[in-house]
Amino acid sequence: MIITKKALPRRTFLRGAGAALALPLLDAMVPAQTALAATPGNPVRRLGFVYIPMGASMAQWTPKQVGTLTELSPILRPFTPVIDQVTVLSNMELQTAYPGTHATANCAFLSAVRAKMTESSDYRLATTVDQVAAKQMGQDTPLPSLELAMDLLVNVGQCDNGFACVYQNNLSWSSPTTPLPYEAHPRIVFERLFGDGGSASTRLQALKLRSSILDWVNADVAKLQRKLGPGDKTIVSEYLDTIREVERRIQKAEADTAENHLPDLERPVGVPIKYSDHAKLMFDLQLLAFQGDVTRVITFQMAREQSVRTYPEVGVPEAHHPTSHHGGDPEKLEKLAKINTFHMSLFAYFLEKLKNTQDGNGSLLDHSLFLAGSGMGNPSVHSHSDLPIIVVGGGAGKMKGGRHIKYAQPTPMANLLLTILDKVGIHQDSFGDSQGRVDELLAL
Repeated sequence: MIITKKALPRRTFLRGAGAALALPLLDAMVPAQTALAATPGNPVRRLGFVYIPMGASMAQWTPKQVGTLTELSPILRPFTPVIDQVTVLSNMELQTAYPGTHATANCAFLSAVRAKMTESSDYRLATTVDQVAAKQMGQDTPLPSLELAMDLLVNVGQCDNGFACVYQNNLSWSSPTTPLPYEAHPRIVFERLFGDGGSASTRLQALKLRSSILDWVNADVAKLQRKLGPGDKTIVSEYLDTIREVERRIQKAEADTAENHLPDLERPVGVPIKYSDHAKLMFDLQLLAFQGDVTRVITFQMAREQSVRTYPEVGVPEAHHPTSHHGGDPEKLEKLAKINTFHMSLFAYFLEKLKNTQDGNGSLLDHSLFLAGSGMGNPSVHSHSDLPIIVVGGGAGKMKGGRHIKYAQPTPMANLLLTILDKVGIHQDSFGDSQGRVDELLAL
């Protein structure tokens, strides 16, 4: 067969001194009469995991309806614009997280195994589900996976009832003895996504000599635009505009920090002062990572277990951790629900952006799959049963949303993790303490 249309390679980069910008999927990357692995009609799949600490106010999390969802619960109401791609799963449990600690809630969430109890460096867990996926999904991307968080990593040694801090600090493990550290600083994430070789300090020093990383690739942009059709030109322009806006916000945050004399022990220096601004910036970086196919697997910890962060933005000046130990107090439960709703509203902000970002014959949300929730159910008693869990996204045609699946009996979280691997094309006989799969998700 003779192919008459010359296409751009899918892994096309715009390059300059110290910068390498991957491009979103364009029509110009699809040769005539071909069926490439990543084309508008056969998109790549993305996989994301969003962790919220210390459970939820479950009465305000759980939808009243079972089966088809027409109305969401108060905490989940921010997802209304994408309700057709939301599946709520109730009565999932993490038996492997007992004896009931914050550390094990975090580390069992994506591993579904029992952590070795130790306060030293002889810790042991398992390869987490995101890294099982990354070993296959990450082979064709610059970064196999991206591990992000919101809090400054400061704790080492023993954190929680005989468990080393590494269990509480890290969601992702690439092997039973290799936790993957997260990054909470937008500037460093930006440099990882768009830097091109050299040490981080070298790239940062060079960046200070120019107003924007996009200045480095202007010549390549001009050459590329001359080769593209009108639709592709629009996609590239919008993508570059987003990069420039994200970079502007990072620069503003760094400038604002220099003028802010109020320390926040959980917020890294140089990030936006407001939690919501920081979270949106981190989500926008994830959008760019998926859009440019820099990575296809991301984990994001929205706060650490035992966090004492306060949320005055939503009327909760009290610290999160003591608030979560509500003891049934209606006032504390209401404040916990406000924190939960705040976290979910920021995640919903990201999902709507994915929904509005074209990716081949659909949107980035259509071609992505996200698991969000917590390794705790009722945080007041450190319960790891009836967890707050949702799955969002179209999974490139492999997922049907708009549902609430409620099990009559506690069901291993590992069943869901195993099913998610199936949905992204990775088959395993078992995962963690799985006892099967989530049949309702397997049947479209």
